[in-house]
Amino acid sequence: MARENSTWGHRRIQGELARLGYPIAPSTVWQILHSARIDPAPQRSGPTWRHFLNAQAHGILAADFLHLDTIALKRLYALVFIEHDTRRLHLAGVTAHPAAQWTVQRARNLAMALGCRMDSLRFLFRDRDTKYTRSFDAVFHADDVEILLSPPQAR
Repeated sequence: MARENSTWGHRRIQGELARLGYPIAPSTVWQILHSARIDPAPQRSGPTWRHFLNAQAHGILAADFLHLDTIALKRLYALVFIEHDTRRLHLAGVTAHPAAQWTVQRARNLAMALGCRMDSLRFLFRDRDTKYTRSFDAVFHADDVEILLSPPQAR
């Protein structure tokens, strides 16, 4: 039944068997499907998780600050961008005192460096740091890149 009806899960198959007069527990149907190496219903009929992620990764850019502790016990901050499809890391700049204006200028520099490749980007993932202002977002909105924020207090 599972091979003939790729959208049916173990509960649907159990229900159909019960309707035909074969009382069987859903967990037993699941065990039978699992031992026959038949994946759960949604995974049988669509793309794999790997294909899904690869399809979405092409248009994703992420931004974040990294902190670097020097041998002189000073802390420096590096603004980095990563393209998810190529895993290419762009070091936008390093400073001891990052400010909103500095961050906006680094975003402009990245947009100019990427040039026509900015057209292929659809999403920018970033956290809710106060250094990412509306001006920072506007740099990416100008190239039709949607800003996606990480959940509050995500670690």
